[in-house]
Amino acid sequence: MTAARAPSSIRRRLVVQLALVAALLSVVFFLALRVVAERATEATQDNILAASATSIADAVYTDAGVVRVEIPYSALSMLGTVSEDRVFYHVILDGETLTGYEDLPVPETRGAGRDPRFATTLYRGDTVRAVVVRRTLNADRIHRVEVVVAQTRLGLAAISSRITTTATAIGVVFFLAATALSTFAAQNALAPLSRLAEAVRRRGPRDLRPVTAETPTELTPLVGGLNGFIARLRAALTRSEDLIVEAAHRVRTPLATVRTQAEMVHLQMEKPENRAALRQMIRAVDESSRSAGQLLDHAMVTLRSDQLETEEIDPADLLRDAVDRLSPTADLKDIAIALDLPDATLRVRGDAILLQNAVRNILDNAIKYSPADTQITVRLVPGATCRLEVCDQGRGFVVEDVARMPERFSRGSNVEDVVGSGLGLTIVRDVAEAHGGALDITPNTGGPGACVTLVLPCS
Repeated sequence: MTAARAPSSIRRRLVVQLALVAALLSVVFFLALRVVAERATEATQDNILAASATSIADAVYTDAGVVRVEIPYSALSMLGTVSEDRVFYHVILDGETLTGYEDLPVPETRGAGRDPRFATTLYRGDTVRAVVVRRTLNADRIHRVEVVVAQTRLGLAAISSRITTTATAIGVVFFLAATALSTFAAQNALAPLSRLAEAVRRRGPRDLRPVTAETPTELTPLVGGLNGFIARLRAALTRSEDLIVEAAHRVRTPLATVRTQAEMVHLQMEKPENRAALRQMIRAVDESSRSAGQLLDHAMVTLRSDQLETEEIDPADLLRDAVDRLSPTADLKDIAIALDLPDATLRVRGDAILLQNAVRNILDNAIKYSPADTQITVRLVPGATCRLEVCDQGRGFVVEDVARMPERFSRGSNVEDVVGSGLGLTIVRDVAEAHGGALDITPNTGGPGACVTLVLPCS
């Protein structure tokens, strides 16, 4: 089985590639600096050697037909000021040594020109740089004078070492600076991609609007493809929701017909066992109709959550409306509903239809799972948030089930004998999240049962 490859990072790849380029440029810079500096140092030494040899050549003269030379002090002292290198000289008259080191080799001149000629050679165990300058001297006859001056290269090697150290330090600094700038450049270049990812990541699970974040030209195809995918997904979800709505609507109509017919037959039945069977059938039809209704409610909540029609709402009115609508159902089970509202007027901002639907689902669940001759307390608790609480005296919730209760089609393990769809709390949770609120499920502190609270931000 092939191991999964670790995800690659564009930023890392870009930084590594820019760092490699910076390293290559640093090496080129180091070599170029070293070559240029060494050539400049060598040219300086050659110029001083040539000046020294020329000064000695100019000091050759004739005295009563005899050729003599007086070595100027400045000719050799100028070489001594450059470094502690040893200096050698050799003056040759017509091929014979006039003065100096006789074994000092003469660089090849390759011609009779007067220009200085340079050569690097080995002399007395040291590498020396030598120059030869040729002159002609007119006396009783024409004499050919050659002056050779040589200097060891220890000073040049020391200078080359210092240049190498300096070039290396500059190269390292250049590489580090280039790497830091490369990291910054990579971060800056990928910033639009990060902003695009953040814009998409901040969206809610049902936010399927096209991406409109400003992006560079290079990301336009990506944004176009993403928006195309979002459009297809939105269309598919819309078709799915429409199918659910249509299916639920088509189920509710025949169920209503079946219930009416069953009630008519129930009135005509005389045998108790037949009447009991019909009552069970009517109950099942009612539950099926209720489930279809909740499917419609859930589809409506999903569709309206993307574009809320918000307005200022009194949460007390939401609770009064839910109690008025469901009190007849509670009366059939001899369940009393106590409404507890504060004196202060509170306001929340939201979609009235969705909030009414959520509150009705909470109260409907409380009535459904409460036994007869019990009480349901509906209260509005003011504070930093508006808490719309419905507390019953029913079976409550198993602690292990609380976390998964708001999930779609999820029901408590202690209500398996009661028919239900498992969508009521899902609708409440979705409405709460669409309004920036939350669904809170806790045990009833006043006795058995549970409290289900819709928490909304107060405006």
